Amino acid sequence: MKWRLAVALLLTAAMLAAQPSPPAPRSNAEQRDLERALSAAGANPLEYLRAIESHLAKYPQTARRAELEGAAARAAIQAGDNHAIVEYGERVLIRRPDDLVILQAVARALLAGTDRDGWERALRYARRIQDILVQQRNEASPHGRPPSLELQDHIDREMAAALAAEARATGNLDKPTDALFLARRAFETFPTPDTAREAARWSEALHQPLDAARALADAITLQDPRATLDDRARDRARMDELYRQAKGSTAGEGDLLLEAFDRNVALLHARELRTRASDPNALISDPMNFTITALDGSKFKMSALEGKVVVLDFWATWCVPCREQHPLLEEVRRQFAGNPEVVFLAIDTDDNRDLVKPFLDQSRWDDRIYFDDGLSRNLAVMSLPTIAIFNRSGKLFSRITGVSAASQFVSTLTERIRDALK
Repeated sequence: MKWRLAVALLLTAAMLAAQPSPPAPRSNAEQRDLERALSAAGANPLEYLRAIESHLAKYPQTARRAELEGAAARAAIQAGDNHAIVEYGERVLIRRPDDLVILQAVARALLAGTDRDGWERALRYARRIQDILVQQRNEASPHGRPPSLELQDHIDREMAAALAAEARATGNLDKPTDALFLARRAFETFPTPDTAREAARWSEALHQPLDAARALADAITLQDPRATLDDRARDRARMDELYRQAKGSTAGEGDLLLEAFDRNVALLHARELRTRASDPNALISDPMNFTITALDGSKFKMSALEGKVVVLDFWATWCVPCREQHPLLEEVRRQFAGNPEVVFLAIDTDDNRDLVKPFLDQSRWDDRIYFDDGLSRNLAVMSLPTIAIFNRSGKLFSRITGVSAASQFVSTLTERIRDALK
């Protein structure tokens, strides 16, 4: 399903937040040495890194070298040790060239250095990151459907950061014009203070102080929780210098900030419009305001069900328990067939929608079904089958996950629908 990639990305972030724990070595003596060293290191990532390095030096032939080097790379990232990030990160990349977290960390560490060879490697890594992100976007958009808003924003933000890294490496390698083009592409992909500062850097390098000041005005006016007050103060001071350099004084500088504010509001609004065009539910938080697609391609606004009890049945063609539950659900549906205040909607969650019509025909199921269109993501449906019941106020009243015994399922669902009607 569409949320799987998002879950994988969250698990990667969680892995970095946790202290790395390499597997125990086979040798008892080696195992005891490693346990003592890591215990002494405690929660300090730098001490943890040093403990692993000492262990690798003492046991150069350890069978667990790959795992220990991976743990060292993650500890180096947590400690902010650029030298160790590059040393151990590049060893990890030999074995796992598509490890996105390590690629990003190694590229950043190399760009922080002054070595031309390091900048060239960072350039290759930045481009590799972009290739991986394009692949992730494609995998998250089966059959042309857009990924979730959260995942789309995540990929766009990471793509912008990769473009900014490519810009920095390109500029460091004496191609400032190309670097400015890449930095502006990064800003257009996802406007952030960091991408704006990158554009300012290369505008200044090309002796375009007014353009650089405009870019810093963007950095100041963009909202970003990661931008600190010190960051904004530095941006403001540098913008003052560049504006004075271009104009001879700071008169009119306030207009520059107002223009940047208006420009960025327009940029974000345009992004919102593009998102709505590709996914009308992307910015909607209330599931009862969703628009869902019927099997024949027509659209149905769930807001038309206001004041009714709505029973959503989340299923998929590949879900065997869904098939077992289907006749039980039909039994409950028949009990309320004469009650116009209760509406049952079958919500298919298949990635490949082409499979659904043949399945319905073969199984002789009612073809009045609707496609997910983000509902399962909104309601955090993590397993199938799931029944979600909304009361007359449009609030989630109850849910049933998994298959129960026939009598228990029928009685439980019937009772909860009746309770929702009250």
